[in-house]
Amino acid sequence: MGNCSSLALPTWRSQLQSNSLVSTIDEGTHDGIKTIPIQKACEFTTNSVLCVCIITWNMNGKMSVEDITKLVRTNRKFDLLVVGLQEAPKCDVSQVLQETMADTHILLGQKSMQSLQMLLFGSKSAAEYIREMKVDKHAVGGLGGMIGRKKGAVAMYINFSGIRMVFVSCHLAAHEHKVEKRNSEFQHISRSLFSKDGKPYAQSADITVWLGDLNYRLEGISSLPARKMIEENRQSKLRGKDQLLQEAEKGEVFNGYYEGTLSFKPTYKYDVGGSIYDTSHKIRVPSWTDRILFKVDHSSGLDAVLSSYESLDCVRSSDHKPVKAHLCLKVRSEDD
Repeated sequence: MGNCSSLALPTWRSQLQSNSLVSTIDEGTHDGIKTIPIQKACEFTTNSVLCVCIITWNMNGKMSVEDITKLVRTNRKFDLLVVGLQEAPKCDVSQVLQETMADTHILLGQKSMQSLQMLLFGSKSAAEYIREMKVDKHAVGGLGGMIGRKKGAVAMYINFSGIRMVFVSCHLAAHEHKVEKRNSEFQHISRSLFSKDGKPYAQSADITVWLGDLNYRLEGISSLPARKMIEENRQSKLRGKDQLLQEAEKGEVFNGYYEGTLSFKPTYKYDVGGSIYDTSHKIRVPSWTDRILFKVDHSSGLDAVLSSYESLDCVRSSDHKPVKAHLCLKVRSEDD
C-alpha cells in the first residue's frame, strides 16, 4: 500500500510559496490544461507517498444502492477516497457508502450544500495523520436549490501528515451556450473558497483537485455525427470540440491544470437505466461534462502520477456516468 503509515513532516516542506489556497487566476502567460497519459502500473507501493482515489458523479436525484456500491466495490488500493456528488437525492448516500467501505475505510469528513455533497474516506489508521481539516461551500446562481439542482461548490482542505490538499467538488451552469457563465462561476468559486473578507486563506496547497459536473459541452458538431464517431470508437477525434479544453487554451479557466486523456466515451446525456444516449426530442450532443483535474505546486517537491482515468459504464441509474481517477503522490527525484 501507500507509504502513509510511515509519513512524517517531510524535509521537502522547508521552502513553500505563499500561494492562496484555491485561487487559480494567474496573470500573464497561460498553459491551458495539460493532457497527460495514464501510467497503468499502480504506484500503490513504498515508492508512493500517498494514493488517492477520486470519484465524481451527477446522480440525477435518484438513489440506487446497487450503483453506489459499484463506485467502490473493487480495487480499494488507495489511502484516501474522495467522492463528489451532484444532484444527490435527499436520502442518506453517506450511510450507504460508509456501510460499503466499512471493512477497509472510514469516513474522515464531509461537506454538503443541498444537492452537492463531498465525502472523504481514509484507511482505518488514517485519522491519526490528519493535522488540519477545513470545509467550505460557495453557491452560484439563484433558484437551483428549489428543484434539487444546486449550482456552486463544496470544498475540503486537509493537511495529511504534512501534505496539504484541496478538493473542490462543483456543479456549474448547464446548457451549451452558457460557456462564459461557467467560466465566471469557476473564477468566482476559485476566489471565494476559504477566503475571509475577500482575503484568501494564507496557507498554500501542495495539490488542488477539482471534480464535478463542470457542464462544458461539445461545440461545433451536431448530435448524430458525434454519436456515429463514438459508436465507431473514434471519440478521441471529438476532443478538439470540447469547450473546457478550448476555454483553458484561451487562459479563461484551469490554467496549468492536468487531466488524463479523454479516452472514455462522453459521460452525458444518457437515457436513465441504460447506456444509450439521449433519445428525447432534444437529442442532446454527447459531452464530457464530468471531469477530474489537478494541479501540483511545483515548490512542494511532489509529483502526481495518474494511474487511471475512466468512466463507469456499469452505473445506469442516472443520465450521467461517474468518472473515476487514481492519483499517486510521490517525492520528486532530483532527475525530474
